[in-house]
Amino acid sequence: MEQTLEIIGTLVGLLYLWLEYRASIYLWIAGIIMPAIYIFVYYNAGLYADFGINIYYLGAAIYGWMMWKYGAFLRRTILKRKIPDMENQQQELPITCMPSRYLLPLIAVFAVTLAGIAWVLINFTDSNVPWLDSFTTALSIVGMWMLARKYVEQWWAWIGVDAVSTGLYIYKGLDFTAALYGLYTIIAIFGYFKWKKLMKKEADL
Repeated sequence: MEQTLEIIGTLVGLLYLWLEYRASIYLWIAGIIMPAIYIFVYYNAGLYADFGINIYYLGAAIYGWMMWKYGAFLRRTILKRKIPDMENQQQELPITCMPSRYLLPLIAVFAVTLAGIAWVLINFTDSNVPWLDSFTTALSIVGMWMLARKYVEQWWAWIGVDAVSTGLYIYKGLDFTAALYGLYTIIAIFGYFKWKKLMKKEADL
């Protein structure tokens, strides 16, 4: 049963990655289904931090859908303090570079989250990979927030997560998931350049 769920999760993950690469808003639908599956896979594998992060992913997917769908409208409303026309309300959030003012706060969030999760895993679970599990979880939290805001730099976070996760899942014997994350690492690199081109194209419109 666990291997079946892992295979299904892998297939949904590939769909998610393809939609993310294309910057399609429908990635958030796959983003709801995939963590629902991996909640069971990671718990049974003893990857408790990854188990917890998938609960976070469920909520983040809803937030991401709302931001991508209505984020541009909300930004204009806040900045201009007026209601745009109906056509503008339907415009999706554009791909942008992350403002530099977010860099230090995100580093702080990552560091605190990493230390906090590692402490919990070391003291309250039987995890034998507390620091690696905590690293991927903390960086995923940061990356998911950046993805929901449609910042192009979110790909750098996922490159780090995917590369470390590949080795971690091989060690844990989750072969299908390891193969998926190995593919994620490669495509995340191409995804960064793809989003850069899309961002430039959107800016030229």
